[in-house]
Amino acid sequence: MKDRETALFVLMDIFEREGYNNITLRKAFKRDASLTSVQKAFITEIVNGTLRNLILLDYIIDKFSKIKTSKMKPIILNILRISIYQILFMDRVPVSAVCNDAVEIVKKRGFKGLSGFVNAVLRNIASNVDNIQYPNHDKSFVEYVSVKYSYPKWIIEYWLKFLKKDAVLNMCLKNNMSPSITVVVNTLKTNEDNLFQIFKNSGIFVEKVEDFDNVLKVSGTDDISKIQAYKNGLFHIMDKSSVMAVKELDPKENDFIIDVCAAPGGKTFLCGYLMKNLGRIKSQDIYNHKINLIAEGVKRLGIDIIETEIKDALVIYEEDFKSADKVIVDAPCSGLGLVRKKPDIKYSKKFEDVKNLVDIQRNILAVCQNYVRNGGILLYSTCTVSYEENEGNVKWFLDNFDFKLISQKQILPQDFDSDGFFIAKFMRNTRGDKFDD
Repeated sequence: MKDRETALFVLMDIFEREGYNNITLRKAFKRDASLTSVQKAFITEIVNGTLRNLILLDYIIDKFSKIKTSKMKPIILNILRISIYQILFMDRVPVSAVCNDAVEIVKKRGFKGLSGFVNAVLRNIASNVDNIQYPNHDKSFVEYVSVKYSYPKWIIEYWLKFLKKDAVLNMCLKNNMSPSITVVVNTLKTNEDNLFQIFKNSGIFVEKVEDFDNVLKVSGTDDISKIQAYKNGLFHIMDKSSVMAVKELDPKENDFIIDVCAAPGGKTFLCGYLMKNLGRIKSQDIYNHKINLIAEGVKRLGIDIIETEIKDALVIYEEDFKSADKVIVDAPCSGLGLVRKKPDIKYSKKFEDVKNLVDIQRNILAVCQNYVRNGGILLYSTCTVSYEENEGNVKWFLDNFDFKLISQKQILPQDFDSDGFFIAKFMRNTRGDKFDD
């Protein structure tokens, strides 16, 4: 019961404080040092799985309960949610254990009079799992996807404006699966084969990733930052989509690169590897704690060419005018490509957020294009699937600045088992030598 109760109160904390799932889980585990790795995995699965399927779970509760979810006490609603998630999606968990623990938690929290209600709803659902009626796929596609994969309808309707139905359906399906962890080999210290063997010898399940050099997929550890290979700086954690962005940038030895929204530093680090620790990289962010995080990574990985700077991407710094061979703008965005890792994003974002972010992104691009030398490269990327923030910004940028588009790509989660991501590569035209305001 302790594990389920911990999962319940992590979930309650996320809803009440509008916290991030990963941060809230980490705080809970830090508070209770007695939790084993198996318990942490169990709690994490319940919390993240419930968040991924929130709309579906509420839909099912409303089908089987006379008291609708909108009228329930938050603690009773969340006990039902985590319990139904286990019944529907965690095959190895006995239904009797789920129901019994739910009833005990209800009683323990002072709601003994509702224990019979909770027990009846859960056992009724467990007995009728195969008979639940869902919205019709053909007659109401938006409602079907919204319920089946727990997305607010506005997101589905928005994606359907620029993506085909199959792409939207497959993206929602993929986003509801637990994400894999990928790491990038620090080729300044080791190589892919050596790190593969180190993971294997440590009891960590490891796979090489097809079509990605020096990228490994790992599992079987509750905190990869605790292992010695991490402490020795042999790798850093990075999603495949971000790796693709850096490969598109194509860093070379002796390049001067400015990374303007650099935290947590993955792209900066990979540039350092690919440049063979030769050249210069300015890794910038507006927040001191984020710069400290990057600096710690730089030290751990042993990269000598990276300078960390606290700088605002919305402020023009004259010392950087036309100085960089390459500039990376991984802009703040709606994050709709990160739902696998941060399922709470689905419920916290509104279309107004997308529109507001576009203005910020364009202002950042307008500032940071000044730092690209004639003939140099600007790489724009986001971790979202959003026409306005991606293709729309590309069109705007080309209409307003003297650059040409080299390439652009919208990566969907199902394409490479990765985050949803957008990459656009621009080159500054070489005619003239006038600074752009």
